[in-house]
Amino acid sequence: MTRIFSGIKPTGHLTLGNYLGALRRWAEVDQYRADALFSVVDLHALTVEHDPARVRRLSRQAVTLMLAAGLDPELCTVFVQSHVDEHVRLSYLLECTATDGELRRMIQFKEKGAHARAAGQSVRLSLLTYPVLMAADILAYGTDEVPVGEDQTQHVELTRDLAVRFNQRYGHTFTVPKATHPPVAARVMDLQDPTSKMGKSHESGAGIVYLLDDADVVRKKIMRAVTDSGLQVEYDREGKPGIANLLEVLAACSGGNPSELAGAYESYGALKKDTAEAVVELLRPVRERHARLASDSGHVEEVLRKGAERARGMARPRVDAAYRAIGLLPR
Repeated sequence: MTRIFSGIKPTGHLTLGNYLGALRRWAEVDQYRADALFSVVDLHALTVEHDPARVRRLSRQAVTLMLAAGLDPELCTVFVQSHVDEHVRLSYLLECTATDGELRRMIQFKEKGAHARAAGQSVRLSLLTYPVLMAADILAYGTDEVPVGEDQTQHVELTRDLAVRFNQRYGHTFTVPKATHPPVAARVMDLQDPTSKMGKSHESGAGIVYLLDDADVVRKKIMRAVTDSGLQVEYDREGKPGIANLLEVLAACSGGNPSELAGAYESYGALKKDTAEAVVELLRPVRERHARLASDSGHVEEVLRKGAERARGMARPRVDAAYRAIGLLPR
């Protein structure tokens, strides 16, 4: 059976982009078609300045939203990365396999490093090496497929390279995974800056629809979305990024095609109104289930305990094999 692994980093409140690009597909498709593991990758949140209490709070919220989105712990494995030591154990072996040049070429390292330096902050070593930890997240489980957004494809390519290199040097140990992408709305853009991804850690939330925003807030944000010059509603990602983003969101909510949907509208206002209502209805059951789950912390903790136990059982034999293969004495 195909095995998949994917994770969410608790660096901010989860957004519509996280839901359309990942959570919904995990719940509606991936957990049924594969042996699936879904993790809150909390160790990755430590690569930049952070508030420890906020990381803990966002980690719990992310898990609760994953369950609210429809992940069933009886069908898939839901866990927190730091609860499974094998991730860090394997990461060091892969650091011994990767090169400095490979990691410095990572686009996210360049962008986030430049942003930190511009703000007068030092760049943590973990920001450079975290793609190796991400590779360990994936390879520890014999993962076949990694559902990711387009911005993470480079990291999956690095994971593939490290798996191949380790196998060639030390004997076949790891499955070489591939990245997979949902067909529409894999990269939802900021409503106020449709050339930038809708990120959960942006300082201003004006262009971001958060999963826990109430209905009126969602409507207000979408009705205030930046549009483009001209009056014609057409799907043109390059020429009309604002309208294209709204059409992609509406298509993802309704199951339609962005180009075909464009022909049904004669004004930007009508498109915004329909998109807002579609998003409100899409998120309503998620918010309701989240409220119920958040009131039962014992259930969430039990899901995480069982998930970590199951994940350790899958990861440990492969990581132990990697330790033997690279030349370390067995315990």
